[in-house]
Amino acid sequence: MQKRWVLAVAAVLVVAATTGGVAVTSSAKQSTAATQGQPTNTAKVEKGEVTAIVFQSGTLTYRARSDGSPYDVFNRARGTYTELPAEGDRIACGDVLYRVDDHPVLLLCGSTPAYRSLSQGDSGPDVAELNANLVHLGYARRARLDASSDRFSAATASALEKLQFRRGEHQTGSLALGQAVFLPQSVRIATVTGALGGSAQPDSKVLSATSDTLEVQVALDPSQQGEVKKGESVQITLPGNRSAMGRVDRLGRVAQLPAGPNSNAWVATIPAYITLDDPEQARGLDRSPVQVQITTAGVKNALIVPVTALVGKSGGGLAVEVVRAGGRRELVAVRPGLFDDATGLVQVEGSLRAGDRVVVASS
Repeated sequence: MQKRWVLAVAAVLVVAATTGGVAVTSSAKQSTAATQGQPTNTAKVEKGEVTAIVFQSGTLTYRARSDGSPYDVFNRARGTYTELPAEGDRIACGDVLYRVDDHPVLLLCGSTPAYRSLSQGDSGPDVAELNANLVHLGYARRARLDASSDRFSAATASALEKLQFRRGEHQTGSLALGQAVFLPQSVRIATVTGALGGSAQPDSKVLSATSDTLEVQVALDPSQQGEVKKGESVQITLPGNRSAMGRVDRLGRVAQLPAGPNSNAWVATIPAYITLDDPEQARGLDRSPVQVQITTAGVKNALIVPVTALVGKSGGGLAVEVVRAGGRRELVAVRPGLFDDATGLVQVEGSLRAGDRVVVASS
């Protein structure tokens, strides 16, 4: 919005420069013409609400990490991929994510990646995540296994055996490295890089995934970073010209450059992420282009005029030309406030009243 406002004011001043410092002058010649009945375009000064809006294109996609990137899943087992999910599949925590040599690799919920085998006597944050999963999935009662405990106890082993039996795995009561993947939540499969029947090598990427929650990703001009704030209201225009509402959920902290060898710093953008109030309105529209209108500010009971009513004053500043009784014109200095992109109106402060008529530039 600020960039567009600067351009609008610059255009006014350019016009002013070509007319001796005033975009619409009140010279004797022009006053005479007006009294002789030449038409003058005017608009009424109104009092009402004006809002500042940032217009941007965006992409509707599924949310994953805080920076918008998907979760990458690295295989830790050795063998052959005998079952893989398909893109778009939804996998819940506790379900089979894929199989190696027909052995299931489970998806468990947690933020600590699997990095070791776990068995009775171990302790740590990864054990705490395992205990929480076993309780939340119903394989152990809270009275017997503390879901927040970071100790691998006999109760942990007993609950894990039940999970292994349910998933058709050997009931060992321990969790070998490669038997489970920990991700922060249930996921939707984004891409599959492993090949069915292909070699499953440790540390090789097998798939990437996202959450099942839709969001809109927008690339802001760095000049807009100070305007757009978390929590601000957003109107989203979906494919088919359908409208949905949302809010700014988070903003990136680091400017991003577009991919390619010829990227320059001046084309860097700041990512913004928008949640939908009702995600079901956009279900099935992954990677769809959308338009967003982010309301960044608003003023009620403001004096409002068309931006085309602004004229440059000789010596600096801006003014509007007010048409008084009998066709007399008076240049009134004003200080502009919020500019409304959607309506072409601007908030002004000065010696004006609602109902005054101001001269506007001819279209």
